[in-house]
Amino acid sequence: MSQKHPVIAVTGSSGAGTSTVKNSFEHIFRREKLTAAVVEGDSFHRYDREAMKKAVADSEKNNGHAISHFGPEANEFEKLEALFKEYGETGSGQVRLYLHNDEEAAPYQQKAGTFTPWSSIKPGSDLLFYEGLHGGVKSDTADVAKYVDLLVGVVPIVNLEWIQKIHRDMSARGYSAEAVTHTILRRMHDYVHYITPQFSLTHINFQRVPTVDTSNPFIARDIPTLDESFVVIRFRDPKNVDFPYLLAMIHNSFMSRPNTIVVPGGKMGLAIELVLTPLILDLVRESRNR
Repeated sequence: MSQKHPVIAVTGSSGAGTSTVKNSFEHIFRREKLTAAVVEGDSFHRYDREAMKKAVADSEKNNGHAISHFGPEANEFEKLEALFKEYGETGSGQVRLYLHNDEEAAPYQQKAGTFTPWSSIKPGSDLLFYEGLHGGVKSDTADVAKYVDLLVGVVPIVNLEWIQKIHRDMSARGYSAEAVTHTILRRMHDYVHYITPQFSLTHINFQRVPTVDTSNPFIARDIPTLDESFVVIRFRDPKNVDFPYLLAMIHNSFMSRPNTIVVPGGKMGLAIELVLTPLILDLVRESRNR
C-alpha cells in the first residue's frame, strides 16, 4: 500500500550483510538529499538486557517453549505496527533507542542494555527507514507488513547465518560454542514462524549464498567473505525492472529466473543502490504530490 508518508523496511537477521545494507541506504539518502527517520528493530524489544535474561530462563523452566528475540513474547509488535501506521498517515510516531553498549549509553547517563524513554519523531522527515528483524512480521495480534511501502529482505542462507552468529558471539561476546548452539536451537521455533515468513512478503529479497563449503557451520573457522559469495536478488513483481540495465551495470551478473538476478557478492552494495534508488525516489515523489 502507498501511504502519504513512505515507510521503508529492511528486514532480516543480523549478520546478513547489514553493514553493507546500512551503508548503501545512507549513500542513497545522502546523495538524493533525503531526510530519513531511522528506526532500529532492537528498540521494539519488550525487555531490556537484564530482564530478557530472566524472561528466557523463566520460560525455559516453566513451559518448555523458550522465548526469543525472534518471537512475539519478547517484542512489541503492536507498537511497531502502530508506528508504521501513524507515520504513514502523519509523518510522526513514537520511537526510542536501545543502548547496545557503554558508548551509546553514555550521552543518556544510562546503563548499556537499556532503552531511552519514548519520544515523537521530529517533524520534517521524507520517509521512515526501519532496519531490524521484524519489518514485515505478522502475528496473531499485529500485521506490521500491511503498513510498509517498500519491504526489502536481506538474508543469508541459514548455514552462513549460523556461522556468522557463532563467530560473533564467541569472539565479541565471549560465549562458548555450546552456548551459541543452545541459543540457535532455542530460537528455532520463532525463527521458522516469525522470521522466514516475512521473506514471502518482501518486494525484493537480497539473499547471500557462499561459494565455499559451509556444510558444517559449527566447525567453520572463517566467515565466508562477500567475494566468496553470490547475492541472489528476487523481485516479487519483475514487470518494471530494467534487467538489461542491471546486467550491463553489474559485471558478471546473470539471470537465473525471470524474476531473479544473481550478482557477485562484492557488488552487493552497488546492486542495492542501483535497484532501490529509483524505487525510493518514486515513493518520495508520490508522497510530495499528495
